[in-house]
Amino acid sequence: MNLDLKQDFFALFALPRRYAIDAATLDTAWRALAAEVHPDRFASAPDAERRDALMRATRVNEAYQTLKKPVNRARYLLKLSGVDTQEETNTRMPVDFLMAQLAWRETLEAAREASDIDALEALLSEIRTDTRELEAALEDAIDTRGELEEGALLVRKLRFLEKIEQETGDAIEALLY
Repeated sequence: MNLDLKQDFFALFALPRRYAIDAATLDTAWRALAAEVHPDRFASAPDAERRDALMRATRVNEAYQTLKKPVNRARYLLKLSGVDTQEETNTRMPVDFLMAQLAWRETLEAAREASDIDALEALLSEIRTDTRELEAALEDAIDTRGELEEGALLVRKLRFLEKIEQETGDAIEALLY
């Protein structure tokens, strides 16, 4: 088992250190590494070797989960570049995004109160469209222009969209079940 636990997650899967990655290549690399380090392969090995296999499997799975999700991948990539996304401390956003946040919240609350699944599904569709647009902007900011601080702002925006998408999905589920 030649897995170097000190490698960054991109190197672990032999991927370029970029926001835009090929999901199929990531999946293939993950499957191969996961099979190589799976703890069941070391069930009859000495305790130290079993613990080592478990650590390696955990690292491979953590790396995969991080790179698989666009926001997590961007956050990790920015961290590797020394940029803190300041998601917990920096709440400054452009006025247009703040206004959009208010509109989404108002739409969510109104649709929830009215038990209007169609309005909730329309909101969910809008949020997903905006998410794809922000992800494209993130790719451009990080990979094309090297604007890492802009990338951090986009991560903060995407984090908000993840939350409102989850809340909207939960509202739909509550009305359906």
